[in-house]
Amino acid sequence: MRTGKWGGRVATRFPPEPNGYLHIGHAKSICLNFGLARDYNGVCHLRFDDTNPVKEDQEYVDSILDAVRWLGFRWGTDREGDGDEHLYYASDYFERLYEFGEHLIRKGKAYVDSLSADQTREYRGSFTEPGRESPYRERTVEENLDLFRRMKAGEFPDGAHVLRAKIDMGSPNLNLRDPVIYRIKRAHHIRTGDQWCIYPMYDYTHCISDALECITHSICTLEFEDHRPLYDWVLDELADVLPWHSRQYEFARLNVTYVITSKRKLKQLVDEGHVSGWDDPRMPTLVGIRRRGFTPESIRLFCDRVGVAKADQWIDYGVLEAALRDDLEPKALRVAAVLDPLKLIIDNFPEGLVEECTAPAHPQRPELGRRSFPISRELWIERDDFSEAPPKGYFRLFPGNRVRLRHGYVIECKGVDRDAAGQVTAVHADYFPDSKSGTDGANTYKVKGNIHWVSAAHALPVEVRLYDRLFTDPQPDSGHKSFLEHLNPHSNRTITAYVEPGVGAGPHAVQPEDRVQFERHGYFVADHVDSRPGKPVFNRIVTLKDTWQARA
Repeated sequence: MRTGKWGGRVATRFPPEPNGYLHIGHAKSICLNFGLARDYNGVCHLRFDDTNPVKEDQEYVDSILDAVRWLGFRWGTDREGDGDEHLYYASDYFERLYEFGEHLIRKGKAYVDSLSADQTREYRGSFTEPGRESPYRERTVEENLDLFRRMKAGEFPDGAHVLRAKIDMGSPNLNLRDPVIYRIKRAHHIRTGDQWCIYPMYDYTHCISDALECITHSICTLEFEDHRPLYDWVLDELADVLPWHSRQYEFARLNVTYVITSKRKLKQLVDEGHVSGWDDPRMPTLVGIRRRGFTPESIRLFCDRVGVAKADQWIDYGVLEAALRDDLEPKALRVAAVLDPLKLIIDNFPEGLVEECTAPAHPQRPELGRRSFPISRELWIERDDFSEAPPKGYFRLFPGNRVRLRHGYVIECKGVDRDAAGQVTAVHADYFPDSKSGTDGANTYKVKGNIHWVSAAHALPVEVRLYDRLFTDPQPDSGHKSFLEHLNPHSNRTITAYVEPGVGAGPHAVQPEDRVQFERHGYFVADHVDSRPGKPVFNRIVTLKDTWQARA
């Protein structure tokens, strides 16, 4: 923009392969490409690299479209931003890509090779040894055109021939050692059906697609840095028939601790049943983290914070969680919930009496109003809010101690009930009728402890899934590690919890994908797959504090 290159315009593209679900690493690329276009009043193309029909599926296309929309980006310019004018497929260019292949042959810059796959690898050489030229490298232009056209016509079996760029078998860059740019592959394509039996390779396709779309900034991750000379070679050789010469830029991929992003390994987790599916809330796929309860705003905030670098680095998972907490804190309505229930009986609370208590829906947002919930003689409290032998500094409930029931009354512990094994099954207490929160008498009682609770007779029992990190090792697949050996056996624990009744009905009833804060516990989301009207199922999104730092 500063130099006036490209006429001051910015055109980027996000080019996913429709062969799997997008993950957190793709989110960085989406935010970068669409964000640059937004910030510089440009345009970002969404282009599917659908050049390998064996692994592609419409299911993946649909999930990618949905993921980009969910993150808050659009590729169209209609009212909803979903118009097709900037939605592209590599298959849109199959005919032209084939014509460019013939053009390279005519220029003597491509040839049909008949080596087997094993021979091709052998002839390619290595990082320490130069490659050898194929015995078919000097075929005439006429012979190459004839073979290439017959490849297209389906006269040869898969693997019989390939079209290779004619560059330099002695190059120190292996990508320039006559790379394959077309291969025979009989497979049904999700868009073109059985029209084609030869398909272009990615390195050949994406640079030409960029040029045809007049992309100014072709941004990719650092592993493609060594591919840039091939990118430029193809566009240079086709300069007489292409309208544009795009430029490739590289950035460091996103590496997050406790996460793997290899599609092959993620597929293994799904196929072997280590997770429930691609949308398992422990998965780093965008469908997984969305179901976990992450917000698109938190992902964009995270990507902004980690920035763009030219050197590979590891980002601590805590940075992602911090962005999530910062986004949820001002948004999530508060809910009283008891996850590990212990019965509390207020002996002097009249039998059958039910009173209403109130609390702000959000402590910093009075405009959201207040929520009400009942208090009765029998309550549920957290088990760790009671101790018979409290340690020093413990201010919650123990025999003889007074605490305040949050938004309710002050109580004093009087005793316990036990089962045959001696385990505490209920706590008994008396309450002070003039101590209710919000009344004049409340200030006359000075207590240090404050515990949360729900009415046993009125609380809504709900399924709660306590999700945690999927792996125990911060780099589970680095080096020669077997990532499966580092699966966290405690990454998913399902319990029955009790929440205030307004969660199921009323003005603050929770709907699928609503996110709330269970006070003192963390942020939770109503699962959009398994929740039912009046019967939400909650997934823990993140704890209130980084408990992994404490463990370390």
